[in-house]
Parts: sequence; structure tokens; C-alpha cells
Amino acid sequence: MKKTSLIPGIILIGYGIYFYLNQANIVLFQQFNTWPTLMAIIGLAFLVQGYWGRDFDSILPGVILFGLGIHFHVVGRLAVWPDHLGAFILIIALGFLLRYQKSGNGLAYGILFLIVAALLLFYDSIASWLGLLESRFASFLNFWPAALILIGVYLLMKKR
Repeated sequence: MKKTSLIPGIILIGYGIYFYLNQANIVLFQQFNTWPTLMAIIGLAFLVQGYWGRDFDSILPGVILFGLGIHFHVVGRLAVWPDHLGAFILIIALGFLLRYQKSGNGLAYGILFLIVAALLLFYDSIASWLGLLESRFASFLNFWPAALILIGVYLLMKKR
């Protein structure tokens, strides 16, 4: 039996609600009349397909699109929300970890992206803490992007 996709139906319902609220000029919803809302609707459609439709490969793009949509809504409104590259990588890590929860695939990538996100988000704290320990090791932190490149090349070159 052919599996049907829930994505087009959810997107059409979401966009219909979006445009209706846009035309109705309801003050409560005017702050959501932006492109991140449209991105979040598409991400929500992928998440519904991933969980209700049991298409676990849709979880990763769903989390990324929904997470980025929420990120762009929240970044200017909450002072504690990071406006940093580490926040994007954290959303990707969450996507891999949620996909792993359902499909069993992607745990290593989720942990890797989580570590990179933590390094990026807390780089200043880590660098100052390591500076107290030893200045030579703190200077090693200048070369961590090269370590990421080497790990990436290793992952591309290793035999499957």
C-alpha cells in the first residue's frame, strides 16, 4: 500500500490560517505575519509527517525548519535567547537526536553537533577558564576549526 504524505495538507491548512489571520488584522497575531512563521508551518508539516505518518526521515528537516522559524521569532524578543551560530547548530543537533529517538539513526551526528554547539555557545567561558589553567592549552583553542575539518575529512574518507 502506498504511503500518503501529510505534508501538503498541513502546509495548506497552516498557510490558510496564516493568510486568514493576516487579512483579519487581529492585533494579537500581527507580530506573526512574517516569513519565519511560514518556515515554522513547513517545519510543523514535516514534524507531523515524521511522527503521525511514521516517516522518521521527516523529523530532521521538520526540527530544523520549525526550530529556525521559532528562533527568528524569539531572537529579538527574549534577552536570554542566543543570536549566535551555536543556536543554529544546536537546532540541528536536536533534529538528529529526535530522529535517533524514533529511528535509531543519527546519534553520533547529534552528539557531534551538540558538542560543536556547546563549544560555540560557551567559547568565551571555556577560553577564559582554560586561560586560568594554562596559556599554552588555551592557544590550542585557536586551532579547533582545523580539528573540525580533519574530523569531517575522516568521516568522508572512512569506508562504509
